[in-house]
Amino acid sequence: MIRAAIVGIGGWGRNLVTAVQGKSEHIRFVAGATRTPDKALEFCRQHGIRLADTYERLLGERDLDAVVLATPHSQHCQQIVAAAKAGKHVFVEKPLGIDAREAERAARACAEHRVTLAVGYNWRFQPALVEAKRMLEDGRLGKLLHIEGNFCGPSAYRFAREHWRHDPAEVPAGGMTGRGVHVVDAMLYLAGSHIGSVFAQSDRLVHDFGVDDTTSMLFRFKSAATAYLGTVIATAETWRLQVFGSKGWVQVGDVEHLHTWDLQCSFIDPQDVTRKQRPEVVRYPKASTERAELEHFAKAALARQPLAVPGGDEVHNVAVLEAIVRSAREARRIDL
Repeated sequence: MIRAAIVGIGGWGRNLVTAVQGKSEHIRFVAGATRTPDKALEFCRQHGIRLADTYERLLGERDLDAVVLATPHSQHCQQIVAAAKAGKHVFVEKPLGIDAREAERAARACAEHRVTLAVGYNWRFQPALVEAKRMLEDGRLGKLLHIEGNFCGPSAYRFAREHWRHDPAEVPAGGMTGRGVHVVDAMLYLAGSHIGSVFAQSDRLVHDFGVDDTTSMLFRFKSAATAYLGTVIATAETWRLQVFGSKGWVQVGDVEHLHTWDLQCSFIDPQDVTRKQRPEVVRYPKASTERAELEHFAKAALARQPLAVPGGDEVHNVAVLEAIVRSAREARRIDL
């Protein structure tokens, strides 16, 4: 079993702990660190987690195998490098970082010190998305042509003006770091190809402070497939991902995304291509994607197998984020 520390014990950090604590044979949280320890004392007591004074002191603990980072985005890469140098495996919440060079440096540090690095893209553990990927690989969907996605909700209203999630330096391109990077990762997973170019527009239309609330993008993959992504963080909750192939389409989407998804499928009738096909709905047994991703990380760490690597999808996602910000600022297409 991997003995892990949770770093950042806010809402999402607590969600990661409760996903596995006392339920998993592969990972257990035994320690933690946070900027506001007084607020976390009772939670840590309930879950058998000892609190360290600082992150640096935590890294020096010999009976600790890994750290799980649920910290502000700009801190990720520096914290990953420090953990790698201390010989600790790292699971970091998405995105890997907000600077592509720093993200590459963090991934390289983990590779050089032979520790496992994983990024919290839990959508890859959804059975519906895995099946959509399988449909592309075995030809049922035909050739991948286009992907459309959105991930929206009232995030702009959730936090006070002074909160770090209203800081454009921490949260570039509005809903991208909190929401959109999940969709980009799903697109990379499905396409099996990196993105070659980005055109984006991003604006703040509601508040007179904080980050952009309305962001939309056009992508072209290096495979020649195209994609659209929108993220609006001053509206009601919704999300959707639709994959178009030359033989049909599949779609996932709902209001709540932290549950096991259904998959809608519709295929062309090769005997009568004009016949409109009602979509079939496929349902899957309920499961926790947070538990699945943490256990996947723990198993890889025990075997010292790499997950997020230099030049991989997790690093490329950060480069895409940078290109989105630059494209919106310069009002032009950016090639990656």
